[in-house]
Amino acid sequence: MKRPLLAAVLALGLAAPATAQDSLLNTSYDIARELFEALNPVFADHWQETTGRSVTIDMSHGGSSRQARAILEGLNADVVTFNQETDIDVLVDGGLVPEDWRDLLPNGASPYYSLPAFLVREGNPLDIQDWDDLARADVEVIFPNPRTSGNARYTYLAAFAYGLEHNDGDEDAAEAFVKEIFDSVPVFDTGGRGATQTFAERGMGDVLVTFEAETGGIAEAYEDQNLERVTPSISLFAAFPVAVVAEVAERNGNTEVANAYLEWLYTPEAQRILAEHFYRVTDEDVEAEYSDRLPDVQLVTAEDTFGGWEAIQRDHFAEGARLDRVFVNQ
Repeated sequence: MKRPLLAAVLALGLAAPATAQDSLLNTSYDIARELFEALNPVFADHWQETTGRSVTIDMSHGGSSRQARAILEGLNADVVTFNQETDIDVLVDGGLVPEDWRDLLPNGASPYYSLPAFLVREGNPLDIQDWDDLARADVEVIFPNPRTSGNARYTYLAAFAYGLEHNDGDEDAAEAFVKEIFDSVPVFDTGGRGATQTFAERGMGDVLVTFEAETGGIAEAYEDQNLERVTPSISLFAAFPVAVVAEVAERNGNTEVANAYLEWLYTPEAQRILAEHFYRVTDEDVEAEYSDRLPDVQLVTAEDTFGGWEAIQRDHFAEGARLDRVFVNQ
């Protein structure tokens, strides 16, 4: 009796093999939680339809630079979706990402991008429209500390770019302008989430400066406050670069799904989800669909305005450089 029963069980097992399963770890920046909660299930459906295999996508969120260090120390990331190119270059230096990673995907391996923008109180009572309004004596400004926040470094650089534009390229005048803005900040939180809480929950400040994509999400999260998004006339292009951590993905047997995951971010399906979360996208048709929530803005780049990130580190963020001078007496 036992042998026929065993044979029947084995037959059932052979008739219904387990579904092929892939897994992936995406290591990303802190404020991307809601974005990838929306993206990942849709990619999983796409992967199932195109390959017949299911996929589990695990996420690790944190400051982009901290995440890069964690990968160097052994975090088993198959892909990275960061908000600073320099953090992927750190992985290049560590031998985990190929040197030509920017050439492996369109638009410098940045399927979406953003820029520093403003969030103001209901009705914009102080009529805050541009960077020069942030230097006014009657305006209190909230953004995190550029010494600890990549988000805030973009804010610093965007304000500096505005200062250059309106002072005929005079760097000392631009530095003085940025210092006026910093003098209007009552508290420097260590990160973007802390600054958001200071503005939206503690009620401090007249304007919050953060990534444009974040302003949209914050306005929706605190809809009872009727916060209003403001796009300045000039801002800094902020790439959101992605890369396969080639050495790790190969070791995990995930090279195929890792590449497909990042390539999928360029599809109209993914681009629409990105635009719904207030990111600017590279698909021109999708960009046109969402133009009403993503107004025109003059974007400058780190390369054209500052000579690239290496020069920025040397001239602005190194010890004793311009950022330290701006912070005098803070």
